Formats: sequence, structure tokens, C-alpha cells
Amino acid sequence: MQPRNSRPNSSALRGAVDLAAVKAAGEAAQKAEQARAERARQAAAAEEDGVAPVGADYPLVIDVTEDTFETEVVQRSTEVPVVIDFWAEWCGPCKQLSPILERLAEEYAGRIVLAKIDVDSNQLIAQQFGIQGIPAVMAVVAGQLVPLFQGAENEANVRKVLDQLILVAEQRFGIVGGAGLPGGAESAEAPGRPEDPALAAAHDALDRGDLGGAVQAYENVLAEQPGNTEAKLGLAQAELLRRVEGLDLQAVRAAAAADPKNVEVQLQAADLDLVGGHVEDAFGRLVNTVGRTFGEERNAVRVRLLELFEVIGTEDPRVTAARQALARVLF
Repeated sequence: MQPRNSRPNSSALRGAVDLAAVKAAGEAAQKAEQARAERARQAAAAEEDGVAPVGADYPLVIDVTEDTFETEVVQRSTEVPVVIDFWAEWCGPCKQLSPILERLAEEYAGRIVLAKIDVDSNQLIAQQFGIQGIPAVMAVVAGQLVPLFQGAENEANVRKVLDQLILVAEQRFGIVGGAGLPGGAESAEAPGRPEDPALAAAHDALDRGDLGGAVQAYENVLAEQPGNTEAKLGLAQAELLRRVEGLDLQAVRAAAAADPKNVEVQLQAADLDLVGGHVEDAFGRLVNTVGRTFGEERNAVRVRLLELFEVIGTEDPRVTAARQALARVLF
């Protein structure tokens, strides 16, 4: 696993308050790497001392309350994807879905942890997550919210969603759960290889807020390595940040609301939505704009939407949903 699997962090991303905001990705991934390194160190020390290794020995299914949410969900998500099952005793569909989630959590043997939250007893958490109906299933990975699905699903569909979640956690955040594995062995495997100096220079430029330098540096990496996913993600982020420099959030949103047919202002508003962490709003705005436009304007909006997909990461469920919505508009 490479030591930097996610989009690079940038101090230039301001005002992102949502768990899914772009800025959090790099920071959360770094914390996850530190947590895994510490677990590996503890396991090695325990082995040298001839005692039972320190592994991720927490339970795979846990009941979470408002008091334990920070520890059991947010902090634990730096080690393993935490799937949240929002349920209530009176909810019939919950009684169908919860046993499926619990069974799969045990079957996945530590690749995920299932956190069960009773919405009647923990109304504040339900409000903060915007839960409108139950059952609702979300996940937190490296401190970031990942919406999964709402309503009862059969086991086959749930399995597909969890498989995709695990893939995102590994590829984008470098998180491989180790609960239920002897000594957390999986998390202590294979040390990361050194980072490409050219890619490191591009990351540093982005972190410094040197957006022009970052764009050029990422383009240089891609000229040599056209398939470098991390460089593509970094370039998309740097270009996004450069586009929103100097834009007035309130003025752009007001203009976008006043003139839905103005493509340029809709593109600006979508960029600002994404930087602010409003991912679904950004995608929905551009999908709707594609539906209202034709010819070159339509293509320009479509291309911008694809660029924003790169910023978030093409494995993200929100990107998958937006791709489907885009296809319906186009075809």
C-alpha cells in the first residue's frame, strides 16, 4: 500500500465544514496512516516481548450512543471502515436489514465494523446526519462521511455496497481493517514504498497554496506517468482551487439562482459548492445544467462534471450516482 493513497491535503481549502468536504481527505488519511503505524509498532514490540500481540481486538458489532460516537465511530474509522446502521425498535424494515448487516460484519472478519445507532435514543446524532427515514445506512472512513443507502436491501445488494466501501477505504485512504485478525497482522503488512519526488513536490506546492506551481508539477508527473491516479486527483484539485480564487460565494450563488441558463455562473457555483463540501449539490447543479443546454455549452458542463468526479474520486458512491443521473440526462 502506498503511503499516500488519497488526494493530497491543501491548506487553501477554506470553509469546508462537511464531513465529506474535500479538505478532510488528506488530513484524515494521514491520521489513518499514523494510527496504522502505531498499531504495527505495538504489535512488533509485543512480539519481541513474547506477549500476546496488540491487535485490533474490538468487537465487530457495537451499540453506539451520543457519548461514545466520537471514540467508537470517528476515531475507530482511522483504522477500519465503520458502517452505521440507523434503526429503531418500532421499525419493521430495520428488523429485516439489521440481521443482514450484523451477519456480514462477522463474515467480513474485521474489514468493517458495524455501529448500531437507535435513533429514538440518539436523536441528536440522527439530526446531525440528516436522517429522514429508517433504516438508513452510512459509513465513516478516516473521519469522512460516506452515504450508502436508505431502506431495506437484500443481502446481495448490501454485500455489493460493502465491497465497494472496502475498496474505497483501501484505495483512497489506505485503510485496511484488522479487527478479528490475529495480532492485526493485515494492517502490519508490507511497508509503503518511497514517494515519487516529483509527486511530493506537486503535493508540497498544493499545500503551500502555490496553485499554478502545483498544476504545472502535476502535469509534469502525468507527462511521464499518464496513468498516475494520484497525480490526476491532485491536478483536478489544484485546478478547482485555482478556479475559485477570488470568487464571492454569496454573489455567485445569487447570480446562479437568478439565471439558471447562465452556464458560466452555474460552473462557478458548482465549484464553490464542491469546495464547501456540498458534493451532491455541485453534482446535481451540473447534471441539471447539462439537461438545459445543447452543443458546446452542454459539452463544457459535462467535461467540468467529469473533472469534479476526479476531485472526489471515481469510486465514491456519490460519483456513481451522479454518473447514472448524467447518463439519464444525456441519453
